[in-house]
Amino acid sequence: MAGNRVLTDTHMDVLKEIGNIGLGNAATALATMVNKRINMAVPQSRFLSLEELMELVGGSEEVVCCVSLRLEGDVPGQILFLFNLESTLNLVDMLMGLEKGTTRELDEMGESVVKEIGNVLTGSFLSAIGTMTGLKLLPTVPMFATDMLAAVLSASLVAGGYVEEHILMIETLLFEDQEQIRGHFFLITEQGSLQTLFSSLGLTL
Repeated sequence: MAGNRVLTDTHMDVLKEIGNIGLGNAATALATMVNKRINMAVPQSRFLSLEELMELVGGSEEVVCCVSLRLEGDVPGQILFLFNLESTLNLVDMLMGLEKGTTRELDEMGESVVKEIGNVLTGSFLSAIGTMTGLKLLPTVPMFATDMLAAVLSASLVAGGYVEEHILMIETLLFEDQEQIRGHFFLITEQGSLQTLFSSLGLTL
């Protein structure tokens, strides 16, 4: 982690545990929603700079599908759940039981499916954070957008009053048989929110 803040192994263990608890919540909710088992994994949880976020997702001009919401309460900030466009189309096929490649563009039904998945995954990770920390996390109504990454981030950062220089990222992998779909959960916090998060766990940042 850049600047004067240093993430220890303990911090990383906490992030990993948040990811694992969220994963369990999400897998159960997702199976109920689509009436079949979709396997999930969290390959990594870490902090990123805004520049690293851009690179991770594919660059500022990468077209992404984003479920976003405002987070109020003890840890104010902005939540984003991002899939690139190819992953989004494959996700629709997977969840609707279609052969890969069937969905070539997002229609109203496809958008609805992706938004619901974003809702499920976002809610699961927020629940995990709340369970571990005891903090009050109050999400607003989620919004869905398809646009270039730079535009999505600009809108979210302006709306969220982005101040903190580091962003919590939880990578999410959904897979069925040989098909894998990668998405990313981001918590973009206001100044002081990360300290509140870790302080609730007896850690400094």
